[in-house]
Amino acid sequence: MEPDRQELPPRSPEGRGLLSVVVPCFDEEAVIGEAHRRLAAALGTLPGMDFEIVYVDDGSRDATPDLLREIQQVDRRVRLVVLSRNFGQDLAITAGLEHAAGDAVVLIDADLQDPPEVIPEMVERWRQGVAVAYGQRTEREGESRFKLWTAAAFYRLIARVSEVSIPRNTGNFRLMDRAVVEAFLSMPESARFVRGMVTWTGFRQEPVPFRRAARFAGDTKWPLRHMIRLALDAVLSFSDLPLRLLTWLGAAALAASLVGAGLLLAVRLAAETPVGAAAAVAVAAVFLGGVQLLAAGVLGEYLGRIYREVRRRPLYLVAERLGFRTEGGPAGGRRPLSGGAAGRAPAA
Repeated sequence: MEPDRQELPPRSPEGRGLLSVVVPCFDEEAVIGEAHRRLAAALGTLPGMDFEIVYVDDGSRDATPDLLREIQQVDRRVRLVVLSRNFGQDLAITAGLEHAAGDAVVLIDADLQDPPEVIPEMVERWRQGVAVAYGQRTEREGESRFKLWTAAAFYRLIARVSEVSIPRNTGNFRLMDRAVVEAFLSMPESARFVRGMVTWTGFRQEPVPFRRAARFAGDTKWPLRHMIRLALDAVLSFSDLPLRLLTWLGAAALAASLVGAGLLLAVRLAAETPVGAAAAVAVAAVFLGGVQLLAAGVLGEYLGRIYREVRRRPLYLVAERLGFRTEGGPAGGRRPLSGGAAGRAPAA
C-alpha cells in the first residue's frame, strides 16, 4: 500500500535559496565540458536562487576526474566527490545527495540526454509546492527499437509487480525538496533503486514532460546486462511477488502430479496389458527439478540481498573531495540505523 501524499506549502520566490545539482559521472570525458557549460547557463537563469553543482565521479577509467578537477578550480560553485571505485549509478547518486546542501536537489546525468534547460521549470513547480518534479520523456531520440521495446517492457513489469506506482518513461532526472532528500537518505539499504525509493516516500510528485535527446558524445553506460540488473533490483526491492509465484507454482506442480498419478493408475487398471510409466516419471522428474532450481534461484537472490545488508558495509568510499570546507578522503557513506541523513560535507 502506498503512503498518503504529503503536501508542501508553496515557496515564496522572495529571498535567496540554494539549489544543488547532483551529476553522477562515469567515463564522460567526451561530454563533461559541454555538460557543465549548459548546466551553468541554465542554472544562471534562475531568479532568486544560488546554486551548486555536485559532480560525483564513480570510478571513471578515463580523464573524467582530471577534467572535473579543472572545472572545479575555475568555477567555485562546483563541488567534486571522487569515489574510490565504481559503485554504480544509484550509489553515486546517494553519495551526491549526502554531499548536497541545497533546499532542493536536482538529479541529472552527464550525457546531456536529459536537457539542463528543463531545470527552471522543475524549480517553478517546486516553488508552487510540488515536492518532486520528475522528468517524463515524451520522445526518445537516437535509441534503437530493441532499446525502446525493452524499456517499455521494463515499465510494464514494474507497474504490475511493484508495491509503489512508478511513473512510466521516467529516469532519475528529477528535482526533490530537502524533505524528500532527507527521507531518501534515511533508508539504509544497499540495493538502491532511486526512482522507486523516491516514489515510496509519498510526497507530492508531478511530471515535467520533455524530449529526450540522443547522447551528445561517448557510449551508453547501460548495456543489456545492466538493464537486466536494474529490473531485478526494481522487482526484488519493491515486491515479494516472486516468492508468492513460487508458492503458486509449487501448488500447481503438486496438483499436476496428483492428477497425473491418478490418470496413470486408471490407465493401468483399465488396460489389459501393463502400461510403462518410465517416460511419465522422467518428465515429472525434470519438471519438478526445474521448479526446485527456480525456487532455489529466487530464494538465493533474496538471501543474497539479506547477506549484503547484514554486513553493514559503507554504501560507498570517497577518495577525494574538492570544493567543500572539509576536503580530502578517504571517507565512507554512513548507513543510518533509524532516520536522519548521513553526514553531509558542508559547502565552501
